[in-house]
Amino acid sequence: MTGRAVYFTGPRSVEVRTEPVSDPEPNEVLVLTERSGVSPGTEMLVYRDEVSSELATDETIQALDGTFSYPLQYGYAAVGRVRAVGDAVDEAWLDRRVFAFNPHESHFRADPEALIPTTLTPEQALFIPNVETAVNFVMDARPRIGARVVVFGQGPVGLLTTALLAEFPLGELITVDYHGSRRALSESLGADRSVAPDELDAALGAGADVTFELSGNPEALSEAIDATGYAGEVVVGSWYGTKDVTLDLGETYHRSHVRIRSSQVSRVDPDHADRWDKDRRLDVVRSWLHDNDLSALLTHEFDVERAPDAYRLLDERQNEAVQIAFRYGAD
Repeated sequence: MTGRAVYFTGPRSVEVRTEPVSDPEPNEVLVLTERSGVSPGTEMLVYRDEVSSELATDETIQALDGTFSYPLQYGYAAVGRVRAVGDAVDEAWLDRRVFAFNPHESHFRADPEALIPTTLTPEQALFIPNVETAVNFVMDARPRIGARVVVFGQGPVGLLTTALLAEFPLGELITVDYHGSRRALSESLGADRSVAPDELDAALGAGADVTFELSGNPEALSEAIDATGYAGEVVVGSWYGTKDVTLDLGETYHRSHVRIRSSQVSRVDPDHADRWDKDRRLDVVRSWLHDNDLSALLTHEFDVERAPDAYRLLDERQNEAVQIAFRYGAD
């Protein structure tokens, strides 16, 4: 049996390779992938060669154990069915649908402890990592009742953060994005207003209490700081890779008492660690996904053989796509 795997082979170069599929080891299962989600943030950094080749891909995920040097497999949103189990694994795992933080490939072997069983559809389950990221951002921000909140960037993670924030009793929720289609989606998910960057000053009035910078655009961080009011907080969820960030931290910033906070999903912030761990956070994610239809965010599906086309779309015509998924035919 052979499978297919997506490899980043150089700047703006992607290949789909055919590889043999081996039986699981005694303590493993073999998963046949149904869908995998493409991250338009991190994966585009890899695609454009905007990540240091010496950086570890992710020290907290078993399936991502290398560095960002070409060629590499990457991706972290795979949904599939268990098709075979090792001799030491309970046969109850057979045919179970699971989510895995795994690269784009049609088959993969995994330790069952690294898998998340799910009753969600593949199209819904592939949002697990992005919803977990959004939950982490909101947890770190701790929005208060009546707060004025601004979210820069309405890609998948920005839109999901907006949807979560819309459930809070905020005073105002404004989102910012260049693309009109994403602004419309943002308002459908609960934003009071969604504006282009050059419209924010007129829309906001007083400074925001909390601002999220989720656009992936280094220039937006300075704009997020400027949009934040006295003693407010900027939560930075963007990863800019190797792109430089230039900030004006002059008199206005110096006297503003604005706090800039990093938020990243791989680990639970120590501020929450006495009550929260990743399992509890994932319980919140799965519960929220069961209650919310995200089909409007899944704008494109490609057969995995067309992976190069999918990355070109995200690279060249970002306004046309929000969430892209790869499909895998059953063997």
